[in-house]
Order: sequence, then C-alpha cells, then structure tokens
Amino acid sequence: MKIASVEPFILHLPLTAESIADSTHSITHWGVVGAKIATTDGLEGYGFTGTHAHLPSDRLITACIRDCYAPLLSGEDAADHQRLWTKLARHPALQWVGRAGITHLALAAIDVALWDLKAKKAGVPLWSCLGGARTDRLEAYNTDIGWLSFSTDDLVAGSARAVEEDGFTRIKIKVGHDDPTIDVARLEAVRRRVGSAVRIAIDGNGRWDLPTCQRFCARAAGLDIYWFEEPMWYDDIAGHAALARSTPIPVALGEQLYSVDAFRAFIAAGAVAYVQPDVTRLGGITEYIQVADLALAHRLPVVPHAGEMSQVHVHLSYWHPASTILEYIPWIKDHFHEPAQVEGGIFHRPEQPGASTTPLADSLARYGQSLG
Repeated sequence: MKIASVEPFILHLPLTAESIADSTHSITHWGVVGAKIATTDGLEGYGFTGTHAHLPSDRLITACIRDCYAPLLSGEDAADHQRLWTKLARHPALQWVGRAGITHLALAAIDVALWDLKAKKAGVPLWSCLGGARTDRLEAYNTDIGWLSFSTDDLVAGSARAVEEDGFTRIKIKVGHDDPTIDVARLEAVRRRVGSAVRIAIDGNGRWDLPTCQRFCARAAGLDIYWFEEPMWYDDIAGHAALARSTPIPVALGEQLYSVDAFRAFIAAGAVAYVQPDVTRLGGITEYIQVADLALAHRLPVVPHAGEMSQVHVHLSYWHPASTILEYIPWIKDHFHEPAQVEGGIFHRPEQPGASTTPLADSLARYGQSLG
C-alpha cells in the first residue's frame, strides 16, 4: 500500500442556519480542509480538519499538506501510520515552526486519511479496525439548537423540538453574554420548558474570566448543569482548576488543546472533569488515542469535541471505553458517502469500510475552493 500521491482540498459548506454565533465567533460556512491520499494499489483515503471557512488561512493548511508533508510521504507504506505520524510530527524543520496550529491541523488531515486507508484496506469500518465497538448505543447531545445568536424564544423552541420531536435527552447551550444574568435567564427558560430529566450542558467558548465564571456558577447552581465547557481562556490551567474547586458544576474542555502533554497538564491539576479531545487539533487519530487512554487511566469520561466533525468521532466514540456520548451538529454530514446519522437521540453505528470521511463528488465539485 505505497503512497502514490497526496492531494489537498478545501470545502466551504453552508450551515443549517444562515449564520450562527457563540461568545467569540460568528460564521456562515464550515471549512472542511484536508487531503486525499492515493496508493499504488488503487485505494484512496480521506482526512480533514475543520475551520471557519476563512480561505486565506485554509490555504496555509493545504500549502503545508502539499509542500511540506506530501514530499515526506511519497513512496512510503501507508500502513505504517504510527511511524509516519512520528516522521511528520517530529521532522526537525516542521517541529521548529509547528507543534500546534497550522502544521498540526495539516497533520490531522494526513493522519485521518492514513487511518481511513487502513480500514478500507481491511474492508471494515474504523471502529472495527481499531478493535471493535464496546457498545451498540452511543447517545448524542444536540448543540445546533443552542447558539448564542438565537433569541431566547428560538432557543426554547429549538430545545423543545429537539427533545419532544427528535428524541434527544441531552442538549448544549452557548453562554457568554457581557451580562451573565442574561445567560442564567435563558437557561432558566429552557429548563422550565424541557423539564428536569433532560441533561443540559453549557459552553462559554473561553469568553469569561474566573470571577465572572464563579458568580455565574453560583447563580446557575440550581439548574442542574451537566458541565461547563471552556469557561475561560483555553490555556489557563490554574484558572480552570480554581473554578473546578469552587463549583459543583463539572468543567469540560479540550477542543483548543493540541497535544497529549496539554491534556496531561490539565488533568494533573484537577482542572477538567470531561475530557474533549478533537482529532482535527491533536494531529489526528494517533494522538487522539493517546489522550483518550490518558483520560481512561484517570477514570475521566471522554466526550470528543466537534460534533460537526463526527464523521470520524462517531467511530472513536463507539470504540473507546471512556466514551459514552457525542456531540451532534449536522452541518457537514450530508456531504459524505456515509453520513453521521442520529435517530431518537442515538448515533447510528457506521458500517462502511473506512473512517466515513470520503466526501461526495458532487460536494467536492459544488463547494470546492481554489487552493491558490
């Protein structure tokens, strides 16, 4: 299974709403930026990362794939994914300018494509290639109803629809207004509408400081919040640890962490209860597994970030013993041969060979962007 070519691609896919916003971002499209790796025996593997569909920075990722990683992969055995990950991640020149950000996002796309190839070569879905599913039931939580840009009325209506019509028993709501009492009032309205049995998580996207988070948590204490995700700046280990000590609301984080070492530091400080690794930030599946195993060793649950990237995360969540639930954001699913599907609040288990990362030809043609 020798690597014959590595071809980057960029897709800008429309959202399920005209636009959405959380406390720090506002977007109209989601970027799927990745690589197709072809082998001499005719197989094609696809991997990608996720972006805010900002074409100039997307092109930096594809340039890294094309100009830096592709020459290092040419002629290599695609089955040697662990050795190839190390070859790319520890390449002296690239390590000097990388270890996070653009180079790691590009590495993620490559690594996922290599795992996709490995599963396709074996003729099995990725979860089976990894060792088999540990469950036949993976529960979803719906984030797409909870954006900060939605009015309170729309937030309540969307939450009710997700629970009463679509069968979700878990939802996630964005917080992060300048006045946190607004967020408390919105959460109170949702809790009144959906009842006490529904699990409600919240996500601050790193907006607030420690005193604001502590005051907010005190006000929200009676709402049975399942977790508070990214309450503060992403790298603030001490702040997250202090918040975790001061509130019974569990802290969740991980989408902005780029290495197993970063996760180790947060876990060691007691700064996180729900570990949220993301293959698109961690340099792919290879490093994701290290983080998931680290969490398992500390008896912490793993809840992968990036439900909009659940094409691959659904495989990892069905397989890894520390995972029990997965985020659902249906932005990109219909652009792949085997969409990540949820029915009655439960993810379908993928059955086609590979990592479910093969895009539709029509989507590549319709939404593909120039590499520049």
